[in-house]
Amino acid sequence: MTVLHHRIDGPLHGARLILGPSLGTSLRVWEPQLAALTRGHRVLRYDLPGHGASPAAVLHAPAAHGTTVGRLASLVLDVADHHGWDSFHYAGISLGGAIGAHLAVHHPERLTSLALVCASARFGPPAGWRERAGQVRSHGTGPLLPDTPRRWFADRSTAGTPLGKALLADLAATAPDAYAACCDALAAYDLRDQLGLITAPALVIAGRRDAVTPPSQARELVDGIDGSSLTEIAGAAHLAGAERPDAVAAALLDHLGASGSHRAGTAVRRAVLGDTHVDRATARTTPFTAAFQDFLTRYAWGEIWTRPGLDRRTRSCLTLTALTAGGHHDELALHVRAALTNGLTPDEIGEVLLQSAVYCGVPAANAAFTVAQRVLDTAFSEE
Repeated sequence: MTVLHHRIDGPLHGARLILGPSLGTSLRVWEPQLAALTRGHRVLRYDLPGHGASPAAVLHAPAAHGTTVGRLASLVLDVADHHGWDSFHYAGISLGGAIGAHLAVHHPERLTSLALVCASARFGPPAGWRERAGQVRSHGTGPLLPDTPRRWFADRSTAGTPLGKALLADLAATAPDAYAACCDALAAYDLRDQLGLITAPALVIAGRRDAVTPPSQARELVDGIDGSSLTEIAGAAHLAGAERPDAVAAALLDHLGASGSHRAGTAVRRAVLGDTHVDRATARTTPFTAAFQDFLTRYAWGEIWTRPGLDRRTRSCLTLTALTAGGHHDELALHVRAALTNGLTPDEIGEVLLQSAVYCGVPAANAAFTVAQRVLDTAFSEE
């Protein structure tokens, strides 16, 4: 299977983050933020079809009604699946943001968080995009170049910087049919009635001088996405990250750090321990214990259990051993049930406890077998 051209940077076990580019640019549009984001994230940047180094042929055999944002989103999921990324943070610029919003609505289980940069729920009247698609199919992207700096940059001198020149070169080199197909996708895109379905923690970033997706459209996104927040970048137009790289990077890092680990931790905690336990723990939370519960969710479950270096079965084995050694019997009972959820059989749990007898001591393992037997008897009597 041919997938979109992409690059991965950052630490092997960093939190997974996919960055989507805007129409007419390549993955290099994210270069100003790359150093900051890769300190703690495994960052995957991709090129849209016919942009950068992605072949236009990846769009072959589109749906009969033409290319859609949904089709482009499926190509992004193909890249994620290629690397075994079941879930990830996502940030996208303009069309890249539309792809992220589509994923948040139609594949919510895949997104840990969402950032929409200079994006919109609807990118203007469809007729304008269809007209541009026809022009590009007939004449290529060259005629777009004179007016593009005005749309992309608040300060026209940005077009003369190395990054500005490179991004304009990306536009000039984009395959006309692929660019036009992306215009078709934007013409058909309208997520205004579905914003309420987005549950991922969301950040909207707007350039205050963006005429393509003005702040009013950013506020429409925030009004429609429950719990989302808005950051407006002064002195920036449509490619805000190219003009104000530090401000955009700071907003993204705050968003990823504040909401991503807690949401990811809550999801894993519920998947491993069960909704009943988590709901009960949440209901018992008091002002005195709130900080500790937040610590457990963000750090133990959001930072450790979500790391890709070990699968959940292995983490269950290690947890059972540690709790046996410490004599933490209430927690041990909880994690015997969790081990079953994570795919261990009773025989495998017994092997873990037998191994623990050698290195943690026979009395500790004896107590652990008693606890585990009680949990297993209850678990299988309920079936």
